[in-house]
Amino acid sequence: MQWTSPSPEATRAAARALAANVGPEGLVVALIGPLGAGKTVFAKGLAEGIGVDPAVVASPTFVIACEYQGAGGRRLAHVDLYRIQSAAELEGAGFLDLLEPGVLVAVEWADRFPEALPSDRLEICIARSESPDAPEGRLLEAKARGPGAQATLARWRESGRGAGSE
Repeated sequence: MQWTSPSPEATRAAARALAANVGPEGLVVALIGPLGAGKTVFAKGLAEGIGVDPAVVASPTFVIACEYQGAGGRRLAHVDLYRIQSAAELEGAGFLDLLEPGVLVAVEWADRFPEALPSDRLEICIARSESPDAPEGRLLEAKARGPGAQATLARWRESGRGAGSE
């Protein structure tokens, strides 16, 4: 699924709608894109979608991971692989402990160590728009990898609140 987001607010709204469609099994969302593409904006939308104030969400570049408790016991784990040097370092930092059922896990810079991620995940690739008329616009592409991610992507699309509808 591909779409253009005209603004950070629209990107956050799409992520908020995605979070609303994640089932009780949880989901790993692999965020891929260059510096400043909007990965953290997307993570803020996921947080908002589970009832966490997006103002408290920041990129965990130096702490590797942050956890947030949302409404109804929902949890968000926000992970940043930018400073990680190896998959072993990621595992040593407790990444596998975050992959519990029911947790929504947002992984920034997921393309650095795709082998460390679960095979069932939703990949969101974010790129800056090349249009001079939309300097804050982003091109987004969602790819489901595995049955759980496929089911979530289908619910997101069917909800009418997903990508491209904001």
